[in-house]
Amino acid sequence: MLLSGHYAAATVIGLLLSLVSFLLLTEYQRKVVYHRLAPWLPLTARPRRTSSSKTPPRSISPERKPPGNVPPPVEHKDIFPPWRRDALVPAAISSPFARKNEPPGAFDDSPDRIFRESLIPFTADYRICASPAATYTPMGISLSEIAALGDFPDYAKLSGVPLPIPYTDFRIETALPRPYRPFRWAYHQTMSLTRLEKDWWLEMESNFVESIRGRKELFDKYGTMMLNYLPGSELACKELMEMVLQFQCARYPQYFSLSYSEQRGHVFHNGILKNETVIRDKHPLHVLLENVPEDFAVMLRNPEDGHYYLRAGVLCSSLGWNLSTKLGMQLKEIHQPIPDYKEKMEFSMDRYFAKLPTARPIQRGSWGLEIDKPLFMPPGDPHEAYRGYQMDPAELPLSRIHLRVDWQTLRRLPLSGSIIFNFKALFTPVEDFREEPHIPRLLAHILRNGPQNIMAYKNTWHVEHVVLPALDRWAREQESEGMVEKGWEVSTLEETPFFRGWEEKWRARQGF
Repeated sequence: MLLSGHYAAATVIGLLLSLVSFLLLTEYQRKVVYHRLAPWLPLTARPRRTSSSKTPPRSISPERKPPGNVPPPVEHKDIFPPWRRDALVPAAISSPFARKNEPPGAFDDSPDRIFRESLIPFTADYRICASPAATYTPMGISLSEIAALGDFPDYAKLSGVPLPIPYTDFRIETALPRPYRPFRWAYHQTMSLTRLEKDWWLEMESNFVESIRGRKELFDKYGTMMLNYLPGSELACKELMEMVLQFQCARYPQYFSLSYSEQRGHVFHNGILKNETVIRDKHPLHVLLENVPEDFAVMLRNPEDGHYYLRAGVLCSSLGWNLSTKLGMQLKEIHQPIPDYKEKMEFSMDRYFAKLPTARPIQRGSWGLEIDKPLFMPPGDPHEAYRGYQMDPAELPLSRIHLRVDWQTLRRLPLSGSIIFNFKALFTPVEDFREEPHIPRLLAHILRNGPQNIMAYKNTWHVEHVVLPALDRWAREQESEGMVEKGWEVSTLEETPFFRGWEEKWRARQGF
């Protein structure tokens, strides 16, 4: 009992001393401590958000709850991404072009001043800011620290996402994308996010050369409808390009490499296209357009309201919209046409963007059914007419109908704090479903019973009169042949977003 009493007294004294020490800290130091402890604090223990003199604090009393399921208002400008300042020194040590002679303190544990009052303006070019040592990104990193890291820093250490394992068996001549089938039942409008498989951020397939050629031709024809960037996106675009090229070189070393010389600077060598790109001669998004068949959208945090806006991108695979119709929009404005977005997803998406850590990139898939393989379809495109009626089955063979999957990833960049949304459009003949267990019945069930507003948005009606009879026939075949158990109750597959036995078939078709 005596020992217990001494222990309790010591605990109380320790808590009092900790409290006094915390109160003696400056306001900024307290914010830093709270920022680092916030993820482990219970909700009730977290301090009240600091109010702004420009925006009076909004509150809802227990007596006046918001109607329905509307969430309480949130001041997003007070929410910042999780910092990774502890990665600056290790990254500086391992980055070959970091300034090793920077004076001590270049990578201090915390910024010199209250970074919230010294954030880089929304439209400012980081290269010409007047006070780089006192100007910070939302990640709490000063522009002078970013400059000290040099070009192509160690993004694996900075982000907490390791570089991919080299895919030395890969052969571009026969490469196929993985067979994504992101079908779910019950089917609701949700984010449906899963953690990104780090080795598969960027996939390649055998049409690499044709795809790059086609994307460049689309840019030549449509210009800023495909590629554009607004002021303030310079750092994010450079950071994205460097991360992508580092990934490509690490994942496919037999095809890609980077070199450096005083005369030319950094040069990217593309062994598939058999050319090279002098990095400093092109805008970062043009480097990506000419070397990586993937779409990228750059979302920046606006310090005025804390929300994320589309500020740059290279988007060659959009259907019914294009970059020029979305550039400059806030996240909720971009998704306005999506059914149930405002009611079911807007609050969650805003919160997710605000808090997404760099070390937790995610992946998801969206899908539709298309006649042929439309890659880019701006409003008014002739191909759009196919969606307005059901073609005579005699004129629409099953071989013309394809599943289009937009396989998407979302990740935060570690220096700028920008969020990158990227996706690749993948096409599969629906005839392939005949040999894929459960897929025919699952898809047929979704087409018949999915929520009306979501299915209308997907606009699969124009091919359902041809696809559904085939799916029903294949579902019966699979059951009679024992490929699928009788009486299977339709549900999301355990193998989602794939199907049982997918990997063996996929590897056999490629030959590696």
